[in-house]
Amino acid sequence: MSAPLLEIKNLKVHFPVYGGVFQRKVAEVKAVDGVSLTIHRGETVGLVGESGCGKTTVGRALVNVLKHVNSDVYVDGEVIYHATDGTTTDLLALKNRDLQAFRRKIQMIFQDPYSSLNSRLSVKQIIAEPLEIHRPDLSKSEVDDRVRWLLEKVGLQPEYALRFPHEFSGGQRQRIGIARALATNPELIVCDEPVSALDVSVQAQVINLMEDLQKEFGLSYLFIAHDLSVVYHISQRIAVMYLGNIVEMGSADSVYFAPTHPYSKALLSAVPEPDPLRTDKQRIILEGDIPTPLNKPSGCGFRTRCPIAQDACAKDVPVLQHKANGSAVACPFVT
Repeated sequence: MSAPLLEIKNLKVHFPVYGGVFQRKVAEVKAVDGVSLTIHRGETVGLVGESGCGKTTVGRALVNVLKHVNSDVYVDGEVIYHATDGTTTDLLALKNRDLQAFRRKIQMIFQDPYSSLNSRLSVKQIIAEPLEIHRPDLSKSEVDDRVRWLLEKVGLQPEYALRFPHEFSGGQRQRIGIARALATNPELIVCDEPVSALDVSVQAQVINLMEDLQKEFGLSYLFIAHDLSVVYHISQRIAVMYLGNIVEMGSADSVYFAPTHPYSKALLSAVPEPDPLRTDKQRIILEGDIPTPLNKPSGCGFRTRCPIAQDACAKDVPVLQHKANGSAVACPFVT
């Protein structure tokens, strides 16, 4: 295992809910409720789970943009950046001015290639914008040269720089988003479901491009996605989230082929089987309704749907228990 790049410790993100005549705080959504995770240099960590489990919120917390979305959001925990010289910095504790020096090291690729690009700007302006912010020392000709170089790296023609986003397909737009993320020479890229809005054939092209760029530039990825087969293909380790918590984490092979947590087993059983003649695979159907983050169950958040739940599950939130093979599972009743 390579050296750690980013270490997330007990991350919590709670969004306030306002109501009444005076719009006072009446509740809070516990989108992320104590997530701990380490991303190593050159590694891809897959983060999976159903909609609303908090995957995207974790990614946005790493780039520290949540306060710009909602100034009253509660963010707690630590996001420790490990520099190559051995020094460490808690990114969540930094003010905006101090944080700017680290923003170039962590970039983000967004889910929707249509809304994530400013339709009023040309491709050149879109890719050059982070350079103008983080590299003011570059001349105009140097910025132009880097924009053309970045377009070539993501498989687009340099002359496309003068075009606008509406002139491109979804896959081409996502390539532009990747070029924008690469502009500042980042060490970590948070990929928020970067291929979910693309056709299957285009998904494969984008995933292969991301793998090639990772090998060439030594990038680390936090790959957030719904498609478990895509996550398995690109990730070295996989973390499974449910209702704001990580319930299982381990190598891609161990989580994908031999999950131990009841939720992971149900999630993996939903992956479509490409072989129509195979009949031995059984689909696990979970009973009960999905709890809301506004009113999470006490103790284990999965206990209301868990087939092996016991009375003790309602008392304490289970912690990740590390196993001999390097994986971890948040359930004391599985082996």
